[in-house]
Amino acid sequence: MSVVIIRKTSVSSGKTAHVILFSSDLALGWEKVVDYYRLRFQIEFNFRDAKQYWGLEDFMVVKEAKVRNSACFSMFMVNMAYALIAQNDGKVGRSMHDVKVWFLARKQVQETLKLCGENAERIFINELIDKISMKFMVNTS
Repeated sequence: MSVVIIRKTSVSSGKTAHVILFSSDLALGWEKVVDYYRLRFQIEFNFRDAKQYWGLEDFMVVKEAKVRNSACFSMFMVNMAYALIAQNDGKVGRSMHDVKVWFLARKQVQETLKLCGENAERIFINELIDKISMKFMVNTS
């Protein structure tokens, strides 16, 4: 068993913390063990986001093809949300929750403005929608 111990020290407070990583592959160097753990946790975070925000745990399917389709759809939505975050330089927030809230708020504002009838075209301003959408976000930049 290979063991990698990482000691992290906060520059500002001087506090230290330790992380212990294990590997059964004795041929792996410490750099690879750290990289594999980093990748593993990114996969865990993506699955968490797929379950929590994109309905992976809500699909009630049992057939193989439907399970695969549900999982692929949820993971696609996670990737799409991260792409939107990167593309919009923080305008849509920095988390899955912020992305969902941003687009939900935009949709709600658009639907509300449609109720104005003929005057909706004059009132419909992207800046207004952006400002209202940002009010609901958690991680504004």
